[in-house]
Amino acid sequence: MSEHRRKPPQPQGGGRAAARRGQSGSSSGRRAAPRGATGSPADYGLGQQPVEEERPYSGRAEARRAAQRSTGSRRRAPEPARGGRRGAPPGGPGRGRAAPPGKKRIIDYPRAGKYGAARWVPSWKLVTGLFIGFFGSMVAAAGIAYAMVGVPDLAKTATAQNNVFYWSDGSEMVATGGETNRQIVNLSQIPKEMQYAVISQENKTFYTDSGIDPKGIARALFNMARGGETQGGSTITQQYVKNAMLADQSQTVSRKFKEILVSIKVGSTMKKDEIMQGYLNSAYYGRGAYGIQAAARAYFNKDAVDLDPGQCAFLAAMLKGATYYDPAGATSFDEAATPQANQKRALAQMQNTLDKMVQYGHLSASERAKFTTLPKWQNPRSNNKLSGQVGYLVDLAKAYLVNKKILTSDQLETGGYSIYTTFDKKKVKQLQTAVTNIQKANIKPKQRPKTDTHVQFGGASVDPTSGAIEAIYGGEDATKHFTNNADSTGAQVGSTFKPFVLAAAMKWGVRDPEGPEEQPQDERTQVSPKSLYSGKNKLKIKEYNGDFWKDDKGKEWLQTNDGNESLGNPPDYRIDLREAMQFSVNSAYVQLGMDVGLDKVKESAEDAGILPGSLAGTSFPSFSIGISDPSAIRMAGAYATFASSGEQRDPYSVQKVTSRDGTVYSHKVVSKEAFTPQVADNVTDVLKTVVDKGTGTSARLTGRQVAGKTGTTDGNKSAWFVGYTPQLSTAITMFRLDDNEKNKQREFLEMYGTGGQEKIHGASFPAEIWHDYMEQALKGQQAKDFPTPEPIGEIVNDVPSPTPSITPSETVTSPTPSPTPSETLTSPSPSPSESCKFSWQCSTNGGTDTGGTDGGVTSTPTATDTSGTGNTRGNGNGGLFGGTGG
Repeated sequence: MSEHRRKPPQPQGGGRAAARRGQSGSSSGRRAAPRGATGSPADYGLGQQPVEEERPYSGRAEARRAAQRSTGSRRRAPEPARGGRRGAPPGGPGRGRAAPPGKKRIIDYPRAGKYGAARWVPSWKLVTGLFIGFFGSMVAAAGIAYAMVGVPDLAKTATAQNNVFYWSDGSEMVATGGETNRQIVNLSQIPKEMQYAVISQENKTFYTDSGIDPKGIARALFNMARGGETQGGSTITQQYVKNAMLADQSQTVSRKFKEILVSIKVGSTMKKDEIMQGYLNSAYYGRGAYGIQAAARAYFNKDAVDLDPGQCAFLAAMLKGATYYDPAGATSFDEAATPQANQKRALAQMQNTLDKMVQYGHLSASERAKFTTLPKWQNPRSNNKLSGQVGYLVDLAKAYLVNKKILTSDQLETGGYSIYTTFDKKKVKQLQTAVTNIQKANIKPKQRPKTDTHVQFGGASVDPTSGAIEAIYGGEDATKHFTNNADSTGAQVGSTFKPFVLAAAMKWGVRDPEGPEEQPQDERTQVSPKSLYSGKNKLKIKEYNGDFWKDDKGKEWLQTNDGNESLGNPPDYRIDLREAMQFSVNSAYVQLGMDVGLDKVKESAEDAGILPGSLAGTSFPSFSIGISDPSAIRMAGAYATFASSGEQRDPYSVQKVTSRDGTVYSHKVVSKEAFTPQVADNVTDVLKTVVDKGTGTSARLTGRQVAGKTGTTDGNKSAWFVGYTPQLSTAITMFRLDDNEKNKQREFLEMYGTGGQEKIHGASFPAEIWHDYMEQALKGQQAKDFPTPEPIGEIVNDVPSPTPSITPSETVTSPTPSPTPSETLTSPSPSPSESCKFSWQCSTNGGTDTGGTDGGVTSTPTATDTSGTGNTRGNGNGGLFGGTGG
């Protein structure tokens, strides 16, 4: 030992062990570890160790070894937690966060080591992983689904089932609608112009696209998600797949997804020519025709291979929806689908297709110039099972389902439904027999070709207790005459409209001439049937404020009566409203309508069940005497409101619909009070007078009370009788209309001399048909009386306005003329312009307004439609219920 090293002092005691313990001190320059860090006995209360003089070590390693020797272990003591106090024991309290758990989770959520909201915010790793997993799963699912779907076999999948229609007693009426009129032809038998026509109009990138349109698919899915109408495939491939999947036309996301997968597979496995051939052979062109060959026969009676470019473009237009493009019209499905409207749409679409064919290089301009009008088409021919009245009944029921949005046209085409109608088999036969007998006995077109040609009848019966349509007469034969005359004709109703004027006068009362135009009901005077009005012929009509009404030329209006007769007690020709109804005095009811307010007359008609779309000329005085054109169904339904003491129920034609999945629809009768029983029963009591001793005596029934009204229109272009018993309400109409002419304006024809009669009135053939039918329809049913009406209103005495002196042409009659004078909506003077502010208000063609459909769809009248061609108007009756007709 060097002399420079000093021998350490000897311990006071304890020997070597104590010496060893003394060596546990810290190395030179390092603070000794706290007690407890070394595990020495002193930490457990064994006493204080003597302090030795520090001994220097040669380095850290020697000091560490010395420290290990002092603890009896060669393992290094654990380090204190990072961030803690020096010398703090492991896991002890410190200034930093606790160490994370040693075991890691597969999905670190909620996130460890995070606090507060941060714990619930997923990491980018987690988000990315989940997205990749989800996307991968979807791709795998799509791949499996793609592998499972097959390319459709048109011959096996594009088939349809029958719809079975039943009578009201549950017996089968007809099974129809599911026949698939298709003959598949090769692409070589389809003109190139037909192929180019659909490509130009539907899918110009057909030969280059993959078969699907992502944007179109996105739109369709978005619409379905919003609950809106779904869209068809936007590419020819998708449309072909949709056509070939008729067995599943459900409007669901899953079906749409399946359609997309099949389209992708078809696009990748089939040649474009095969797809085109399949599409043209599967598409529906209307008229029950599936495929181009059937369509060529249905419209042009030729084979597809012989179609010219114009016919090809025409048939391409039919693919847009034959309901609105078939030039023959499809009014049984939609009142807007009239022949004129459809022809206009079809021509515009055809021309647009031809222009695009030229634009895309598929047709020369010189060839295109040859086709500027619709090609000559043939009228549709129906299945023999739909002949007679059955075709009209089926169309009416279908239209009701479509208009009420119970089923779509596509669903009806697919078929498989049992449709239980309200039609009474016996009553339908009885109504047809009554019309046929009168027609055969009186209408002789060969003997009187100038007066007896184009004569048509229509009729409808409605149950007042429910609104069920029990019978209709739509025309001679549904396979020969295509407009349903019960549902729409365009024929004005004439004086059968007057009961709505009387009801308005009883419900709201007449206005005070000294007061404002809009008066509350408590300031009006409720009218009694005993109220007196002038029956003067050529009567000046007063407005509510006393001014005389003038036409658009500033000329005073002079209201005439039928036959230019003044009715009532001279010298002022006052007549009470009951007698004015009894003999259908126009002047009295025109003035009454002005006193009540034409807005209230309109409201009264609508309350009774007339659809707004069939009401024309509502601001014109003659509105009160029937220049509107509701259908026979709606007129029968409106009179049924009076028969049921003011309870209005919409006419309907379908009671129930079922399919293999169960009940699709079941009708529930909904009633609303249109008029109080006091008002309705008083109207009925007045209308009883018409049949008992007025213009409607030919409608009397044996042992039964009958209420009704006759109606004849200006120019003798239509005649009506509408009447009812407590159990049944029926409307009959008669008119002349040549509706077989194409591409020209059609007009109602005068009936002077028709049937050998000088003039046709509602009291003649229509009332006779009504009588013959109702006698049979009510046979076996107990006769019921109408309720006795309670007295109503006040006797309003109208002071007649000054009138011009009687001209020699005028005939003044006593207040009790013969029981069958005719009544008509006559013009005050020869010029129609003086009788109408606008041509559509009182068209000489018999009215033009479309009054909606039985399906509840109401169309808006247009000022330009003056053809009166039998739009399905305002009837909301069981079908399209065309309001103009009757």
